Amino acid sequence: MNLGAIDWHTVMQVVIFIIMFLTVIYTVQAKDLMLSVVALAMFSLLLSLEFYILQAPDVAIAEAAIGAGLTTAIYTLTIKQTVRREDELDE
Repeated sequence: MNLGAIDWHTVMQVVIFIIMFLTVIYTVQAKDLMLSVVALAMFSLLLSLEFYILQAPDVAIAEAAIGAGLTTAIYTLTIKQTVRREDELDE
C-alpha cells in the first residue's frame, strides 16, 4: 500500500467525525449535566476545527466563540442555579 496515496485531510476529517459522533452520544446519555455541557463544548470545538479544515475560517471562529464559548457559559450558569433532585429529597 502506497502511503503517499492517502489523502490525510480526508483521514483527519473522518477521525474528527468519529470523535464528534462519540461526544454527541456521550452528551445525550450522560447523567451529570455539567459533564454533558463539557462534552457539548468539545463537540462545538471539533465542529469549528472541521469548518477550519473545510477552509471556512470565519465560520470556524464564529462556531468556536458562540458554540463553545457563549453557549457553554450560559449552560454552566443555568445549571449552577439549579438544585439536584437528590439534594431536594435530603432536605
